[in-house]
Amino acid sequence: MRILHTMLRVGDLQRSIDFYTKVMGMQLLRKADRPDQQYTLAFLGYESNPHQAEIELTYNYGVDHYDMGTAYGHIAIGVDDAAATCASAKAAGGNVTREAGPVKGGNTVIAFIQDPDGYKIELIERDH
Repeated sequence: MRILHTMLRVGDLQRSIDFYTKVMGMQLLRKADRPDQQYTLAFLGYESNPHQAEIELTYNYGVDHYDMGTAYGHIAIGVDDAAATCASAKAAGGNVTREAGPVKGGNTVIAFIQDPDGYKIELIERDH
């Protein structure tokens, strides 16, 4: 078994595609419009399945925002340099909500970016 994707409901599909491609550096892998069911899907990622999991953005026609529940935590992305990734994200208009630094009680360097719908993305600095 493997994780295929994480689905996020978004209020403005193009705004979210722009964020994940321009700020987070992902590629738009494919889109599927379902007018009879009144939704559009966009799949994004750094590579497509089965090499990496994807993010599925779901836009339901006529819904421009969602209430952020208290159960959602974040998506985690491994990066080479969290500080540089934050700087790049800010330069592209991204919202860094926690600058790069060690996690409380540990040495792992993390940071957080928030997408336009309020979803948190954790950057975790990884050694190769």
